[in-house]
Amino acid sequence: MPSGRNQPIRLSRQGRPASGNIVILTGAGISRESGLHTFRDADGIWATVSVDDVATPRAFLRNPVRVHDFYNARRRALLSGTIRPNEAHFALANLQRAWTGSVHIVTQNIDDLHERAGSVDVIHMHGELLKARCSRCQTVVRCVDDLSTQTNCPSCEASAGMRPDVVWFGEMPMHLDKIQQALEEADLFLSIGTSGTVYPAAGFVEIARNRGIYTAELNLEGSANASIFDEAFYGPATVVVTQYVQELLGAAE
Repeated sequence: MPSGRNQPIRLSRQGRPASGNIVILTGAGISRESGLHTFRDADGIWATVSVDDVATPRAFLRNPVRVHDFYNARRRALLSGTIRPNEAHFALANLQRAWTGSVHIVTQNIDDLHERAGSVDVIHMHGELLKARCSRCQTVVRCVDDLSTQTNCPSCEASAGMRPDVVWFGEMPMHLDKIQQALEEADLFLSIGTSGTVYPAAGFVEIARNRGIYTAELNLEGSANASIFDEAFYGPATVVVTQYVQELLGAAE
């Protein structure tokens, strides 16, 4: 049964493994306390900006300047020094270091806060804001400066083709084969800070349940698919994720 908000976490002892491999899916909710807006909340990004204007391939073809302006502003904010990893990011990095099995972090986020907190081999299924991709030759490079229609590809030297290396609506998420492999080898699946409405990520819990993998949701409030999880804990990510990791590591001792 889901716990009450902000109550101390006590993990179920029936079914939940104390060892083995963990797959963790994170969404915008884990970065909210770092100062980054979520997307689908009442005050989220898509409440103020139209997806069709900034986050589709057609939008980029129609008005690349507007698309670049949108992502340039987000990139500048991410690099401004005011956006930092929070306790939830650090807790997951600590789990990766201390857990005896593998811990795969799969994120829908395009920020780099997991990496800044110390997590390694993070799977960015929706791409990364600090990378750019040439739409002509598909070269991917690190990007910390503004992009424009005048930015040349460092590989093929074409102009007007560089775009953020992020997944837009209508495009296929990245690394799905790698994610599927991780799920097949998992013993525990955690979903943190996700809405449960964006597929294919929202379907990972069903894949896990069908394989008999124990599942838990850590979120500010119940997601659209909250009822599917074996356990659910609700409250700020900095509280519930930190407590959950402490309980996991304590149970594994």
